[in-house]
This record gives sequence, C-alpha cells and structure tokens, in this order.
Amino acid sequence: MRHAIRFLLGHEARTIEACDPTLTVLDWLRGSERLIGTKEGCNEGDCGACTVVVVRPEGPPGAERLRYCTVDACITFLGMLDGCQILTVEHLRGADGSLHPVQRLMVEEHGSQCGFCTPGFVMSLFAMTKDLPAATGDVWASASPIDDALAGNLCRCTGYAPIVRAAERALAAPEADAFDAAHDTTLARLLALRDDETVAVSGPKGRFLAPATTGALVDLVAEHPGATIVAGATDVALWVTKGLRVLDPVIWLGRVRDLATIAETPQGLRIGAGVTLAAAGAALAKLHPDLGELFRRHGAAQTRNAGTLGGNIANGSPIGDAAPALIALGATLHLASRTGTRDLPLEDFFVAYGRQDRAADEIVTGVTVPPLPAGARLAVYKVSKRFDEDISAVLGAFRLTLDAGRIREARIAYGGMAGTPKRAAQGEAALVGQPLDATVIPAFKAALARDFTPLSDMRASAAYRLKVAGNLIERLIHEAGPGAPETRLAAIGALAHA
Repeated sequence: MRHAIRFLLGHEARTIEACDPTLTVLDWLRGSERLIGTKEGCNEGDCGACTVVVVRPEGPPGAERLRYCTVDACITFLGMLDGCQILTVEHLRGADGSLHPVQRLMVEEHGSQCGFCTPGFVMSLFAMTKDLPAATGDVWASASPIDDALAGNLCRCTGYAPIVRAAERALAAPEADAFDAAHDTTLARLLALRDDETVAVSGPKGRFLAPATTGALVDLVAEHPGATIVAGATDVALWVTKGLRVLDPVIWLGRVRDLATIAETPQGLRIGAGVTLAAAGAALAKLHPDLGELFRRHGAAQTRNAGTLGGNIANGSPIGDAAPALIALGATLHLASRTGTRDLPLEDFFVAYGRQDRAADEIVTGVTVPPLPAGARLAVYKVSKRFDEDISAVLGAFRLTLDAGRIREARIAYGGMAGTPKRAAQGEAALVGQPLDATVIPAFKAALARDFTPLSDMRASAAYRLKVAGNLIERLIHEAGPGAPETRLAAIGALAHA
C-alpha cells in the first residue's frame, strides 16, 4: 500500500500523508493552502463558485493527452486528486503577474460585478478553451457550447451577457498560454505518479482507500462491508456537507483504470462503472441523439466531469436520469465480488426505494447497452422546472419497434413515477399491436394510471406527474408524424444578448 496522496497543486508537487476521508478540496484549498480565490457558495455542487480545474492524462498508453475538467471543489474529496493536477484561479496568472487571456477578456467585457462568482466563471471559461472538443464530442453538436460550459455557474448579479461576450471572444481567437507550453512536462509528471498500489490514508475521522485494480477493489469491499463506495461523490458528498455524516472508511474507485473504459462488444456498448457521465454521454449520443440530449442536461459540466454512469445507477435514485433510458434500451448490468461475476437486466437491479439487488460484497463494474433493433424508434424526454442543471420531475424513455405502421414491441420506462426507475408494463401492453397515432392515447394514459401511483413532493404533485407522463406519448406521436413541429428547446446563447 501507498500511505500518501500525490498530486500537483499548480506546478508544485503535493504529498498528503494524513487527512480525513471526506475532507473536501474546497476546505483544504481555503483552510490549509490559503487559496481563497475559490469561493464557497451553495456547498452542494450547484452554484459553481468553487469551480476548479482538474487535469488528468487520458488516452491509450503512449498516446495520452491532458484533459482539463471543471469540478466543484465543495463536493470533491481531497483523496480524489491522487495522480492529478489541480488548478485554481490563482494559478492562471503569468509568472510576471499578468492576467491569463480569459481573465483579461472578462475585464475587457466587464464580466464581473460583485465578483464572488467570477473565479468560478473564469475557471469554466479556461477549461472550455482547453478541452471543448474532447469534452463535448458529438453530444451537443447542435447546442451552444458556451451555454453548456457555463450552465453550472450562477451569477446572482445577472451578469451573464458580458460573460458570454468574453466566452465568444475566447473561442473565436484562442490564445496559447503557459499551460500549453508545459503540456509535455506536466503529462510526464502525472504519468510518473501512476502506480498499482492501493492508496490508504487516515485522519481523525477515518480512512480513505483507493485501489488501482478491480481485484484490489473487490477485496477491499469484502474486507470493509460497511464502507461507503464513491466514484464522483456528487451525491455522497452532500451527506457530509449537508447531512454532516461521518463516513469511515471511504473506498474510491477513481484509480481503477479498467473500470474507466468503453468498448464495443457483440452484445453492445459496454461502459465501465468508472466512466464519467461526460464520456458516457459522448459515447451514447452516437447510438441516438436523444441520449446525447439527455446527458447534456444531466447536471452541469462540473457534475458530468466527476459523476460516473456506474455511480448514477448504483445510487438507485428513483429520479436518476440514466436508468430509465438504459432500461428502455434493454441494458444489462455487470457486478463483481470476490466469488465471481454476474449479470442481470438493469430493470431487475432496482428492487424497491433504497434497495438494489446487490450483495454487501458486490460492486457494479459496468453496463452493456445494446444497439437499437431494426425498425425501432427511441424517444427520451426529461421534464424539469429548469432546462439546465435541474433534477427531473418526470423522465420518460420509449423504445418502440414498428412493423407496417403498427407497434410490434414496446419498452417504456419512467423515472420519478415510483420508488425506483420502472417499466410501464400495462402501458406497453396498451400500445402493442396498435398504430402509432392519436387513437392509442386514451388507452395508454389509462394504463399508466394502473402502472404508477406517483408521490407529491417539492418537484411536482402526483397528479402533475401522472398527467405529464401520459402526455409524453402525445409528444412522441407529434414528433413521429410528417411535418412534425419542433418540440425541443434550441440553444439559448443568443438570448444572453437581449
């Protein structure tokens, strides 16, 4: 074992031999390093005031490049920096004290008002200019990249228009900087930090464990059945920052490189449990654009860069966005333990609210998503109060296979309608054998009322959820018809100038 966390803070090496397992990067930066440019706003990963950039080597051996990712420091544990470089707003200035190009553009466009949110915006703009093509892939090709890069940064002074102007200039004329010049040196330093040792550090409140292989991971889970397993910690960190829970030990799977792979298999696209939501979204968008649009709206860039598809599934939330879409596609979940591996249909993993079909010593290792069958139509709809960075009130996913204009097979799954992501069995039955037109709507809506008894909560009432869930079939029918009206919200970057 290696009893230290190793990373680069800017260009300076840091070795941490003792820390609490849930010490956040934000608290460490401000408290220990006195880097107070990174601000605490919401302390739950929503406002972006604490945005920092984490730099990691990515790519096949011998062809790695540095990937610049924004993350929320308030919900990132310090141990999760192992093997990375972290950059804060203080690191952007030149050796002579000069402003970085994105900082200069923010000044020139008057992009700062009270200034509290400004460091977070600057870091998001910096990452956007560094890694936009790799970050977006084909996922958001029809949307404004500026909207997507800045969706996780909130300005309470309503200063978005000048910030967007600064972003437009940064994209229109990218400028090389000191980080570009140091790319090869930084890459070599980060690759030198890699090893196959299990990281184990402790503090007064417990232990942080980070294995480097799947074998070591399943051993640790078996040895510590009460451990909290985290990937991106985008949900678990709130147990600490809001619930004030003490977690001991914490097992982080972010160093297990074989869980961070995407591969084409005869059964479909296999996505490892450690693949980020950003990377998973880029891969799934190639299967169908609705999947890309779904992941585009999965939190903000900071969340997608940290959270993983495996974590989103294993969390078991009834309002997790990924599960309904993958259930509709007929995805298979993969689990592993010391005693072996097993596979099961993803829909069978969710037993009841807060309960999944996973033994105490098992981990989720990945999910396989089959391709769409010939003649199949996929539609995925997220309904939320805000377009960006919001949790779903209802999420409906439809996979309909048509034959001579009639529905031969239907797989329909919803989130937000029950204690788990769940298929609409009676809704499916009401559609099979019927034409895909308005005649099926009454029977489908009646069937949904038998499939689900949704709850009322802060996001929506039960009546609203049931009505919206039924109305989604009308939207699908409208979109499938000739001369279909536009039902999708286009990129809204131009509205920032109004």
